[in-house]
Amino acid sequence: MVTSTRTASRLMIVAKPNCSASWRTNQLVLLALAVPSLGIGTAFALLGAWPILPFAGLEIMALGTALYYVNWKLQYRHVITVSADAVCIEKGHYVPKRSWQFPRQGIGLAITPEKHPWEGPALEVHDNQESVTVGEFLSREDSLKLAEMLRSEIRVGTHSGRVRHDF
Repeated sequence: MVTSTRTASRLMIVAKPNCSASWRTNQLVLLALAVPSLGIGTAFALLGAWPILPFAGLEIMALGTALYYVNWKLQYRHVITVSADAVCIEKGHYVPKRSWQFPRQGIGLAITPEKHPWEGPALEVHDNQESVTVGEFLSREDSLKLAEMLRSEIRVGTHSGRVRHDF
């Protein structure tokens, strides 16, 4: 998902993975699965088959851990701030973990066409010394949208030729 906010002095673009369900929805799904599973496990434990109950609990715990991990991974963001004199790129899950600052005059945008028709183009913001990939987790449509937004703000420094698809 790509969103942008423009003010008088800057453009802020936020790129993040598509999230099909919120953490609250995941909790409700986990609860809907835990109640019957633990209820059946408790019934079998009362009938003397007690080893079922710990396995039911482990199953729910593993599912909850997996749902939490996926939700955490979907909180990853790239925040690209374009101002009159600089371009700042920040990457992180809840807060920026890595940050790059480029002067506006010396940067370019490298667009590498997709290798497969379902993929989007690879995008890199670069200067003479460093290159930063942006939006690598985006869907094709979102990647094309990000490329168009960046193309209107940053000079395209490298644009690879069209890749032939021989399938």
